[in-house]
Amino acid sequence: MTRLVALAALATLALGGSAGGATATAGLRGYVKRGPTMPVCRVGVPCTEPAAGVKLFFSRNGKVAATAVTNKKGFYSVTLRAGRYTVRTNRRGPEATPQPRAATVQTSTVKRRDFMLDTGLR
Repeated sequence: MTRLVALAALATLALGGSAGGATATAGLRGYVKRGPTMPVCRVGVPCTEPAAGVKLFFSRNGKVAATAVTNKKGFYSVTLRAGRYTVRTNRRGPEATPQPRAATVQTSTVKRRDFMLDTGLR
């Protein structure tokens, strides 16, 4: 009987499950905006907008670990292992490097990390 329980536990772990029946999820979610969207920003008039359709590349040790694409409202979500990642986009020019340039993922946590893309307008 003990051998049967041990085999069942091993099978569960091999299939990606855990003894408690739940799997740990880690990653990032957030909002990406771009701006300024006009050369002269005025009080009361938004000078940023959602960065829709932007592909985010999350790299670790020089290799892309995961990607995410923002929706039409600028939101994204990505599953990542715990660790520190550098982030870049599929855009050219100043919008290629978001601010901040890096993000840290903690074990079993989905953390909010927002990014800003500088359009270069001045």
